[in-house]
Parts: sequence; C-alpha cells; structure tokens
Amino acid sequence: MATHEFDVVILGGGSGGYAAALRASELGKKVALIEKDKVGGTCLHRGCIPTKALLHAAEVADHVRSAASVGVTATFEAVDAAGVRSYREGIVAKKFKGLEGLVKARGITTVHGEGRLDADRSVVVGDDRYVGADVVLATGSYSRSLPGLEIGGRILTSEHALALDEVPGSVMILGGGVIGVEFASVWKSFGAEVTIIEALPHLVPNEDIAMSKGLERAFRRRGIRYSLGTRFATAEQDDAQVTVTLEDGTRFSADYLLVAVGRGPVTDGLGFEEAGVGLERGFVTVDDQLRTAVPGIWAVGDIVPGLQLAHRSFQQGIAVAERIAGMDVPTPPDSQIPRVTYSSPEVASVGITEEAAVAAHGADGVVSYEYNLAGNGKSEIIGTGGMVKVVRRKDGPVLGVHLIGDRVGELITEGQLAVAWEAHPEDIAPLIHAHPTQSEALGEAFLALAGKPLHAL
Repeated sequence: MATHEFDVVILGGGSGGYAAALRASELGKKVALIEKDKVGGTCLHRGCIPTKALLHAAEVADHVRSAASVGVTATFEAVDAAGVRSYREGIVAKKFKGLEGLVKARGITTVHGEGRLDADRSVVVGDDRYVGADVVLATGSYSRSLPGLEIGGRILTSEHALALDEVPGSVMILGGGVIGVEFASVWKSFGAEVTIIEALPHLVPNEDIAMSKGLERAFRRRGIRYSLGTRFATAEQDDAQVTVTLEDGTRFSADYLLVAVGRGPVTDGLGFEEAGVGLERGFVTVDDQLRTAVPGIWAVGDIVPGLQLAHRSFQQGIAVAERIAGMDVPTPPDSQIPRVTYSSPEVASVGITEEAAVAAHGADGVVSYEYNLAGNGKSEIIGTGGMVKVVRRKDGPVLGVHLIGDRVGELITEGQLAVAWEAHPEDIAPLIHAHPTQSEALGEAFLALAGKPLHAL
C-alpha cells in the first residue's frame, strides 16, 4: 500500500470539506481532499444550487401567469420539464467547473475515491494511504426516511425528485420543514396539486410561530394543501399512485410521495469509531473548537450536531483550517447563523424566536414588533405580502430577526449583524436604508422598537 503524506487530509469534498481545503492551502498547508463523488458535494450537485434553480424557474412561471397585472402581455403555455432540467444542470455544471479550477489553482491534491478513516490520522482509499498531520472529517449527510417506509418507485427523496423528467399531476410531501415547503412551492408553481403532511402543529416548525402561521396563510392562498399535527402511519403504492394513511386513519393519494423528513449524518462504516472518534446518534462528538476525541482529527458540517446548512459548513471548514494553522478563531453559536427557506414566500431568520426569548427572560423582559410589508413600497411593487418581526430584550439588545415575504432572504445579513453584535434598536435606528427597498421594512421595525416609528403606529 502506497503512503502519501500531507499537512491536512480532508475526507469529504462538500461545502465544509472544500472550504477547509481552500483556506488551509491559503495558509501554506499541503492539502489532500478526498471525495467519492464530485467536489461540491450535496449542496452543489443535489441540494442548495439545483433546488434554487428550480425555485427560480418556478418564480418565472408565476410571473408569466401574472404578467397582465403589471400591463405586460404574455401567455403561459406549459413548463418544459426537460428544459428546466437542462437549465438547472447548466448552472450546476458551470459552478462545478469553477470550483474545480479554484481547487486546482490552490495546489490542492484531489483524490477521487471512497475513503475510510484508519489509525494514526490516515485515510485509506483503495490501495493508497493518505496520512495527515491533521485530518478533517466532512462526510456530509443523506436524506432520511422513516421506519417501514421504503424509498423507491413513486416514493422519492429530494435527490430523486430532482431527477424527475415530468411535472407531477399531484404530489404529497411528507415533512413540512425547509426541504418539504421548497419543493411544495416549486411543484405548485409548475402546476401540480400539492399536499404537505407534517406531524408537528405547524409548517417550518423551527421558525417563530408568526412566520409559520404566515407561511400557512400564504400557502392556503396559493392552493397548497397541508395536514398538520397527525403522524404518518403507512404508505402503499402501485403503478399509478401512492396512498398515505395517517395515524388517525386519514388517507391521501397522489402520483408521487416526496419524503422530506430531514437528513442524517454520513458516518456509518467509515471507520470513525474504530479510530477512536466518538459518535452519538450517528453524529460526530466534538468540542467547541470542532476537535474530536482523537488529537489532530476534526469534524465539520452536517456530521456535527446542529443546523445542517451549507454556510455553517463553510464557516466551520474555514475555522478548522485556521485553527490547524495556529490561529485563535471563534465558533459562532447556531443562534447567530442565518436561516432561509426559499419558498414563495421566503422565510428568513436569525437569533431566537419570541417564545424562546420569553422562556429565557420572562414575558415582561421581552419586547417584539411586527411590521407588515403592506407598508413597504418595494414589496408592493414586486407584489409580495409578509412581515418583519424583531425581538429584543426589554431595554436591551436584539435577540431575533424574523422575516416572511418574497426575496426577504436577501435582508437577513443585516439581522445577523444586529444579533451577533448584540446591537440595540437604538444603535441601528439612525442608519439609513435606501428607498425604495425591502430593507426599509427592517429599518421600520428597528425605528419602532427604538421608540420613534416613522411609517408605523
């Protein structure tokens, strides 16, 4: 077996892995990046990028349908599934080519093959052993299912849904979280009949309750059906359809069933525990610096407990590369990481919900303000409803920023700065928001909480 020595060996070339590789190389490290599929991982090839391309195509379809409302004559004929797929694949291919070029330009050794962690900070790929002074585990996640629910045929995961060569006539979605509502939004815009089945009482249940209720109202107006608060029991399929039965006996049928109940860590069978790396429920156990129990072995991304978001993975990969180089860098808590659901309307948030704030500080210690996008000129122009909600500690800093409405994901960075810097609304109120922009809605909420509302009562 041939042995190859590096400063840093990274197992997994997704968001966290390639970010760690790029930063470590910038810092003068000799880096090997091991990936069994394509660099870029799930996010680039089967997740973030292709699904957002679908959502853009869905937005265009909706705009064509409503063009007459703004005085533009246009006729909507159909969604060409093959054409949408070609567009989506073209976006992914371009981004992949650019990433490959960037990795090559940084002098990173890319190893194509399935790696397995071995003793003494090494990763075995076929007949080769890659030894690192440090090893970064970044093996990503997979689409979960439920016990007794077999994926196949008309029962799909998000990866299978992306590969569909048709627009379904009808579809059920098991799971009302981020993935589920994004696909619901796409398929409804493409013309499908959509039903979401969520066991918890609300859609996007991790969001502030005002955002969840706002999304439910918007989906009702769009004709997206949903069942909330009752658990899935069974699913049966034949050549024509899938039938789902809930625990209360309610039954739904559709052409397809998308299973969107979350993602699990890819850690099984990769030698982690044998090498001394601790696992809990499949996730890698790390300290607050992302170190495992084995000196010189780190973990980043979806295999680390917490939010499974590409930008969290990027941040963790960069932070680990810098720590390996001897730099002292913080790890922001999940509460400071922005979250966006790219449905129509979008939901975006950072910080904690009002409910969590009240639990932490008491009802008398928390103040919140909601500004309706109906009062925002740019939102009226682009035809979106929604709201901005800011939660603060009474006479204290901003604790959470929550938004719903088309394109509000572009506003969340300002919210992140407010939360991460523990800014008071009074600190932000003097800052100017360009007119007319949707960012003014966020400014209005800060003004109101600072005691000097402008376009709000």
